Amino acid sequence: MSKNVNLLSHPLINAELSKLRQASTSSKEFREGIQHISVLLGYEASRNLEEESFDDRTPVGPFTGTKIKPRIGLTPILRAGLGMTDALLTLFPAAPVYHLGLFREKVTLQPVEYYSKLPPSPALDNVFLLDPLIATGGTACAALAMIVDWGIPVKDIKLLCILASQDGLNHVQAEYPDLEIWVAGVDEILTSEGIISPGLGDTGDRLFNTVIVR
Repeated sequence: MSKNVNLLSHPLINAELSKLRQASTSSKEFREGIQHISVLLGYEASRNLEEESFDDRTPVGPFTGTKIKPRIGLTPILRAGLGMTDALLTLFPAAPVYHLGLFREKVTLQPVEYYSKLPPSPALDNVFLLDPLIATGGTACAALAMIVDWGIPVKDIKLLCILASQDGLNHVQAEYPDLEIWVAGVDEILTSEGIISPGLGDTGDRLFNTVIVR
């Protein structure tokens, strides 16, 4: 594992991820699991954010406090990234949310952009890119290219994901070696159809209860 890839290994995360994998897990439970893991990912990913101090008073007397110095923005990849957004907003309630619409073409497995809510210029210092599932890595790389073209250097972007394939991680790292990645689990197998195995299934469908029962 690269020094820029942070794999969280924790009993609580392992248990939540195992529940997400189960086909019997309901959409409600799936959403809650995604949110729980996302909070922990955001907590760990923000561990080294720069702080600045300020002076104020408690009801008893003066004190010196701290606050987060960089301006944080959230960029969820639609639609599955929405499942992580509220969790990150609990940590950064003032953060603007810039939605990126990308889908993977089924035959070529290449990402296709259909929506971008990035303003003309960024008024941010750090971006948290939210993508629950990294399979081939193509969608994440396309989103990263959009953010970099927007004006945010790779060193100021953190990619947060629930589960990734090893091939997908390798792809993202090959294109963006300086990117900081935070992931809760990694699966070794990526099928010829670009599906992580055993994986989680279609994250968007499971989040929003749009799974087609055949």
